[in-house]
Amino acid sequence: MKKLYTIENDEPEKLLRLDELLRKKIPQIIKNDVSNSKIRRLIIAGAVFVDGRQIRVPGANLGKKAVVTVELDEEKLFFEKTPDDISFEVDEKSVLYEDDSIIVVNKPSFFPTEAGMVESRDNLHAAVIRYLHGKNPSLRNPPYVGVMHRLDRETSGVILFTKKRSVNAACHDMFEQHTAKKIYHAVVSTICTEESFSVDMLMGRISPKSQAAKWGRVKRDGLPSHTDFNVCGAVVRNGKKCSVIECRPQTGRTHQIRVHLASVDLPILGDVLYGGSKFSRIMLHAASLEFPHPETGKITLVSAPEPPEFVD
Repeated sequence: MKKLYTIENDEPEKLLRLDELLRKKIPQIIKNDVSNSKIRRLIIAGAVFVDGRQIRVPGANLGKKAVVTVELDEEKLFFEKTPDDISFEVDEKSVLYEDDSIIVVNKPSFFPTEAGMVESRDNLHAAVIRYLHGKNPSLRNPPYVGVMHRLDRETSGVILFTKKRSVNAACHDMFEQHTAKKIYHAVVSTICTEESFSVDMLMGRISPKSQAAKWGRVKRDGLPSHTDFNVCGAVVRNGKKCSVIECRPQTGRTHQIRVHLASVDLPILGDVLYGGSKFSRIMLHAASLEFPHPETGKITLVSAPEPPEFVD
């Protein structure tokens, strides 16, 4: 049940950010601790008003006499949706490549790449740290592991982490400058009649911040994006013939392949956010990564086998 609370800055000599004031006051009001991430979500969801105006920016600066009103539903505030994440531990079979400076892992579907707002949620970054620590338990502290790029939660396949900070700059540059070449395989919800095609567009967020992030074509203030596609086969899924498409992104925008395929009426099977038919997962797999090694410069190719759901 929602309740309306009015909060005033009782230290008017101090200029506070909105999230700072709520972090201080809300635990006092409800007699319970509230994490920083929950405060941010409360603001972004549109439940906070400053002097009668809805504010969705956690870092908004408050005037000395600002009056903040909060619509608070304690039951929803403390409810954590349980995602259908799998339990996963990195082992020798899931390590595709490893040396002193980097480790490349075959990420499973339904496992996040890194920690999100729910602090207790497991993720691949944490699993890689556990794996490396298990190989060298004499270390007093968990080993360093750097996140260089990401895969969506339901996307499987090749992902690279660094094992020492000295190679971070080189790895960052190879992803920024696209000297790291990625190939993905996607199963789309229908048959494609073209042998090859490309999609080029300005991309930006098209959904409100209070809703699930959705990206798409925008006319201005977007980022350029380009993907080359080749049709490489067909499979039958859900009793329907579907194309298997090789995807070679030349830029690295959020949801880029998913958006590009949907824009030409070839949504990925399982990707209901972008118009795909329902399936057990989003059928997108990072099949290979080719990159100049950050220490030697040698071109290194790492591939991940396709999961069973991709193979007839």
